[in-house]
Parts: sequence; structure tokens; C-alpha cells
Amino acid sequence: MVHVNLLKKWVYVLLAFLVVLTICLWKETRKAYVFPTEENPTEQVYVIRGKGSIPKQQNTHKTVNDTNTVFWSMKVSQVKIKKYITVTQAGSNLVTNPKKPAGSKKVWNKNSSSKNLIPRLQKVRENYLAMNKYHVNYTGIRHAAKLSPEKLLCQLREQLNFQMIQASDGPFSASEWKAYLPRKSISMELGQLGRCAVVSSAGSMKSSRLGPEIDSHDAVLRFNGAPTRGFQGDVGEKTTIRLINSQLLTVEEQKVIMDEQYNSGILIVWDPAPYHADIYQWYKKTDYNFFSSYKMYRDKHPEQPFYILNPYMQWQLWDILQENSPEDIQPNPPSSGMLGIVIMMHLCDTVDVYEFLPSRRQTDICHYFQKFFDQACTMGGYHPLLFEKNMVKHLNQGTDEDIYTHGKVTLNGLRNVQC
Repeated sequence: MVHVNLLKKWVYVLLAFLVVLTICLWKETRKAYVFPTEENPTEQVYVIRGKGSIPKQQNTHKTVNDTNTVFWSMKVSQVKIKKYITVTQAGSNLVTNPKKPAGSKKVWNKNSSSKNLIPRLQKVRENYLAMNKYHVNYTGIRHAAKLSPEKLLCQLREQLNFQMIQASDGPFSASEWKAYLPRKSISMELGQLGRCAVVSSAGSMKSSRLGPEIDSHDAVLRFNGAPTRGFQGDVGEKTTIRLINSQLLTVEEQKVIMDEQYNSGILIVWDPAPYHADIYQWYKKTDYNFFSSYKMYRDKHPEQPFYILNPYMQWQLWDILQENSPEDIQPNPPSSGMLGIVIMMHLCDTVDVYEFLPSRRQTDICHYFQKFFDQACTMGGYHPLLFEKNMVKHLNQGTDEDIYTHGKVTLNGLRNVQC
């Protein structure tokens, strides 16, 4: 009788162990999923999700989302690839080789679509499409297939009217403007530029240690109120051009006039105009009435070059973005980031753009100098940012390794393009 009870106890223990083991295995298979990468549609990233960690391997990397869930990912293939990784299905054991295959970094996919947006941002995009504040009525063509980078560069060169406001431009020919608009063109002011840098304000610039590399360029463009003081190690300190929007100039007028970070180099201000409106229409109804602030700044700093971007260019650029996007993009002007990129492509032989395409340091922090979180700063809400990033990735002459480690894209300047 004693032996029978003991046997029953052992059976119960064994059954309990099998139940626990089954549950654990089921949970592990639920923690994994796969998705295709841009470099190879048959190649996949196997992602293990959880609050803990896994043993470190050279071909894994770690990211953290906005819920603080840790994601470890590694490249795998659906078939066995010699010297690399083998996997049969989600939950299978991985046999990895410590050497990474070339091009194994997961970076921005140039074919990203609105389906990649979180539901909130999908709704934001739909709302802007319905609102159509700038009365956009696009009647141009839509390319069924992507243009080659060479043809796209030619399109940018031939279709963008790169100009600053001049004294001969319509309402600006009035005598009241004579003392304010710069006498030299921006090209004459800067001369021939070789290697240039465009430094985004993205939160992922923080802890990048890119400052010395950025400062090694012939010219550096920054945006709005992005500071260098206190962040030199990450973003550098050289500022050749600062592109600001009319809202900043209007709302923070006194700060822009008095803060020394605005008072060196060259300033360019831009303001959204109605879709392909003529210059008189825009002059009468700017998005922000920045003209008085502009004149006040020029009175205070008459020797500093301060240009007004001709509003034609923003919508010419928008048309090119829409023509090369398979779906409707937000009917709002391109971002300051994209405008700054094409400005430097006009002025320089080559342009290195930092953290416009996110690196391994990608974060939902909007700016490296603030603690404001919003995924729209990376994926786009008001501006058609997602589609801008697709174009920049398509034009990239650098490597995916540069994007992954430095957030750096290298673009050809437009003046040397053979069309």
C-alpha cells in the first residue's frame, strides 16, 4: 500500500513537471516573430521579445520600445545558409556564427508605406489628407516603378527653382525692402563648397560622439533653435547656415534677435505658401506674418546675411515627392529637414546628412536638447516625413553600415549631376 501511494506521488510530480514545461515552451514560441528586411526579401529578422535578456552574440542587437520592452534581434534566413544562421520556424533553436554577413544591419526601408505607421499616425495622415489646408490639387504623373537614383537627381536639379527672395520679386521691389534683402546671392556669399553636413535635431544625435566628424566638413547646416553649446561632442559647433521656420521667427522673435547662436553664419527663413500660389498671394497671406520680425532682426544685425526662401521651391519639391510615391502623401509642405537637405545639395559637391534616417540609437525623443517624446518626429505627422526618408534612402551613396552606426546618409550634390 505504501509503495502504491509513493508511485502515485511520483506520477503527479511528473505530470506537473510536464505541464509546466509545456507552458514554458508555448510562451517561448509566442515571444518570437519574423519580418522581411530590405536587403533581401527572403531574409528575415528573428525577434525575441521580453523584459529580460539573452546571452550576448555578435550578430544580435538590442532596442527598447516606448513600453520599455526589450527586443533582441538577429538576421536569419528561411533556408540554411553556410556560415550564417539556420532556423526552421518561430521558436526553433538558432545556430549562429559569430561573424556577421555583409549588409546585415537593419536600416530604413526605402519602400516604407503608411501601413508602417502606428494607428494614431495613420489617422493623423488621413485627417490631413481630408483637411487639405493648402488646397493641394496634384495632377501630375505617378511612377509605377522607382526612378533610378541618377534620374531622380536630374529631376531634383531640373524641376527645383532654387532661389531666395530678391529685390526684383514682385512686392519685394517696393522701396521699403531695399535696405533689408541681402545684396549678394547666397551662392556668392558662400562660394564653392565641397563636403557639407546637414545635422538633424533628432534625439538620436545625443551620445553619438559625431561632433568632430561634423565639424570637419566645409559647411554645416542646422535647424531652428538646435543648440551646439553643451552638445559639441555629439553635434559639433560649426554652423554655416541655420534654416528656421517663420513660426519660430514670429513666436520667439526676441530670442532669435538676441541669442548669439542665431547671430553668426547665414540665416534662411521659410514660410508655407498655398499650393503653387504666386508670390503676391503668398505675400498677402503668409502662414505666419514674419516680415516685421525679419525687418527687426535686420535692423539689429545688418551685416549678417539673412535670406528668405522663395516659396515656389517647397511645392516643387512636394510634387517630386508625390510623383515618386505610390500613395497619397500629406498635402502639407515638406519638412525643414528635407528643405535643408536639398538646399545643401544645390550648394555642395557632396552632402552628409546625420540622423535624418535613424541609426541604432533611434528613439522617440524628438530633439537631442529636449525631453519630448513623439513617434511623429521620426515617422511624420504634419509633414510627409516618411516619404521624404524613402527618397533620401533611395539616393544614398553611402552604406547601410554608415546609417546603422552613424545615422549618416551621403548624397551627391546637384551641380555636378550629368543629365
